[in-house]
Amino acid sequence: MYLKKIEGPRAVNLPNGQVMTRADLPPKTTIRWVASRKAAVVRGVLYGLISKDDALKRYDLSQDEFFEWVSAVSDHGEEALKTTFLKKYRQL
Repeated sequence: MYLKKIEGPRAVNLPNGQVMTRADLPPKTTIRWVASRKAAVVRGVLYGLISKDDALKRYDLSQDEFFEWVSAVSDHGEEALKTTFLKKYRQL
């Protein structure tokens, strides 16, 4: 079996005991960003699975957009990434 060479770890352990691999990240061609995909990218960067720069380049994100996701998760949890709750959390 041949493993493709990549930079960084192939998998990381999350605080809740789950293992996150690169296969858990959204595809590079993602256009529709639902909360679960945003959360996967944020988790991947925060726990060292992928670097922030790689994530920005891979998913064609701006730094501001990514930092808004991180801020929403740190302030209100992953529920804040849902578009329907965006208005609610901006009012707080």
